[in-house]
Amino acid sequence: MEKYRNLQIKLTPQRIAILDYLDGNKSHPCAEDIYKSVLKQFPTMSFATVYNTLEALKKRDSIQELKIDPHRKRYDPDMSRHHHLICTKCNSIADVHRDFTIDLPEDMTSGFEVHGNAIEFYGICQKCR
Repeated sequence: MEKYRNLQIKLTPQRIAILDYLDGNKSHPCAEDIYKSVLKQFPTMSFATVYNTLEALKKRDSIQELKIDPHRKRYDPDMSRHHHLICTKCNSIADVHRDFTIDLPEDMTSGFEVHGNAIEFYGICQKCR
């Protein structure tokens, strides 16, 4: 619980369970995945608690919302700069921790000052092959 104090959100037992679920989680879960997991511990918890907690974490830059899946938002607690491998069969997502330098021509940036990139690689994972 001590490690979550710097988030500056109200730390209810349900929120702590959500934070514990996310801590070190590499599966890029959707809100429903988190809800189903935490519901086992807190059967009366509402889905809104999960959603509101995720929104609060997003506002505090403590979690990334991935818009990779058009049917549902996925969440990534890894705030380091990284990219993703996405399986087009099972929708699993894996992290790629490597920098890729892409120099965009001046005529494509329209005066933008580019600070970074996030690349999504699509294919078939080893499990689905």
